[in-house]
Amino acid sequence: MQDTNEFGLVIVGDEILSGKRADKHLPKLVELLSARGLQLAWAEYVGDSPERITATLRRAFDGPLPVFCCGGIGATPDDHTRQCAAKALGVPLALHPEAEALIRERMQDTAREQGIPYDPDRADNVHRLNMGVFPEGARIIPNPYNKIPGFSVGEVHFLPGFPVMAWPMMEWVLDTHYGHLAGRRAFVEKSVIVFGSMEATLTPLMEAIERDHPAIRVFSLPSVDHPQWGRHIDLGVKGEPEPVDAAYRQLVQGLQALGSRLGPELVRKQGDIA
Repeated sequence: MQDTNEFGLVIVGDEILSGKRADKHLPKLVELLSARGLQLAWAEYVGDSPERITATLRRAFDGPLPVFCCGGIGATPDDHTRQCAAKALGVPLALHPEAEALIRERMQDTAREQGIPYDPDRADNVHRLNMGVFPEGARIIPNPYNKIPGFSVGEVHFLPGFPVMAWPMMEWVLDTHYGHLAGRRAFVEKSVIVFGSMEATLTPLMEAIERDHPAIRVFSLPSVDHPQWGRHIDLGVKGEPEPVDAAYRQLVQGLQALGSRLGPELVRKQGDIA
């Protein structure tokens, strides 16, 4: 398992790119990671193109970070993620025995709820087993909503597109596989509201701070119509507390030397940062 506090996210589905549905996974994953002292490093959206999905997943498998992939693991013609994952890995697909057992349990539950006999050989029930066909070597991610599992291969974790299923499965993966990372590295942002300055004027100061403090990152968030502060720049540094404190002191001293008009100072700890 990776020794990191950063994660990636892939969202699969034409419905997101067309605007038919709004993605809710990104803000939820940020929330879940932040609550554990972790953070999202990157996110990528990809439509239902097998070629693009395969290329995206190949980068995810080859990359250094754990990645969540949401969507496209069903068994309809527009679901390609399972097949693309296998192609990206260069391994065959196979019916996972634990997934098969869970899917059969779900089919029996459904038959009981509908008051009809369970027929394992009925065509639609046989087709449903395709939802348990994963790349060879995959591990199960349990689904508390309806038992139809997701799967992991290496550090890439595949979940359904439905939030009601995906979100508790995300939490299970984080707590089961990455619980040792939670809260291990504190993370903080310190910033100050700067009035009457342009980003171009502040850029040399920002570059100097990043050069002098390589463990932190500088951020600049300009606003032209904030309801409280109007036109301003939220200028700050983020990272672990000790290097942030030193970098922030240099930031404030640099702003004062430039004659900048400063407003409130803001501190955001991990768990507050979205």
